[in-house]
Amino acid sequence: MMVETMISVDEALERILEGIEPLGLERIPVTEAFGRVLGEDVCSSLLIPPKDNSAMDGYALRSEDTRGAGSGSPRVLKVIGDLPAGSTFTGCVERGQAVRIMTGAPIPSGADAVVMKEYTEAQGDEVRVFKEVKEGENIRRAGEDVRPGEVVIKRGTAISPSEMGMIASLGLPFVTVYQRPRVSILSTGSELVEPGEEGGEGKIYNSNGYSLYGQVLSTGAIPSYIGIAGDERDSLREKLSLALKAGDVVVTSGGVSVGDYDFVKDALKELEGEMMFWKVAIKPGKPLAFGRVGGKPLFGLPGNPVSSMVIFEEFVRPALLKMMGRERIYRRVMEAILAEDVKKSPGRRHFIQATIEERDGTLYAHPLKARGSGILSSLVKADGLLVIDEDVTHMEAGSRVRVQLIKDDFLYQKRRAY
Repeated sequence: MMVETMISVDEALERILEGIEPLGLERIPVTEAFGRVLGEDVCSSLLIPPKDNSAMDGYALRSEDTRGAGSGSPRVLKVIGDLPAGSTFTGCVERGQAVRIMTGAPIPSGADAVVMKEYTEAQGDEVRVFKEVKEGENIRRAGEDVRPGEVVIKRGTAISPSEMGMIASLGLPFVTVYQRPRVSILSTGSELVEPGEEGGEGKIYNSNGYSLYGQVLSTGAIPSYIGIAGDERDSLREKLSLALKAGDVVVTSGGVSVGDYDFVKDALKELEGEMMFWKVAIKPGKPLAFGRVGGKPLFGLPGNPVSSMVIFEEFVRPALLKMMGRERIYRRVMEAILAEDVKKSPGRRHFIQATIEERDGTLYAHPLKARGSGILSSLVKADGLLVIDEDVTHMEAGSRVRVQLIKDDFLYQKRRAY
């Protein structure tokens, strides 16, 4: 049912997410799995490592043979074999004997420790040992990493390089993951032209289509750029039809303000769609239209570039991540010290572009001076968005403020901290 009144940010997000479910599953090669979300638990059928093995290059021996060994009192053992990684030793290490061993090679029978090469000196078929070692020293035990039947990685985990390596260590060339949604991106406005085309009087270049394309890519979803629809119902209907055929989700920008509302509504009706709401108590970006066409979510974002990107961050991004099976769907929010006063009108939750500075382990948030909804350069400069609640009208410098990070750059330092 269409909601005509302005609703809160939390209510809008709840209405959007309650109708979003993860997509189906697919099997892909492990080499293509980075950033994807596991669709089922990964269980082990193996012992990892499969046998006790050496953690160091050195000599496998009986720990009792090294008792009292030191720099001035070495223990001399007979070397009865060489054991590189990938090979096995069929004999048995007896008292007074040792086997030269490489990292990863299985511990030979009879040995119960490995002395590092650095504490030895080879002399023909003998080795001088200058350090006492304890039973089990420098040995990696069979199954100390993974045991058969163990759930190694849980469903819903976003796959990072360590998960890729873990899956491969189990001998699995393929992995089951959630599918990625195809997202159709459509800009609206007769004043828009594409980069590379001749502008002309009254024309502006379409930035929203490309910002949104990048934002979709950043989620891991698959963007499909449909182009520009003019400010005519037939043009929008035609482009919307193409967008619906091409994607699982449709994201439009422009054409959802108060003056344009009936135009969008009529186009959706002709496509047998339904708009759920179109005004949210947020700044920037009050005119957010959300609906469904043929069961597919449709997000109508504002035309102003900052509003469009902020609305994507707050509403579209979590929805896409949920469709891909992610459990963590929200940006990280940190606490910082406000560097200067902020004033706002009541009634809407504000998301204010800001840079973040770290001094002596404390974060300081600096609201940008020029931060209007049409000033895209503000988001180029910003590290995050100050989140100021609806009922707050004034925050003084020095007060604590929530900052939603929108760029990964801030997570990195210019110099090493250690």
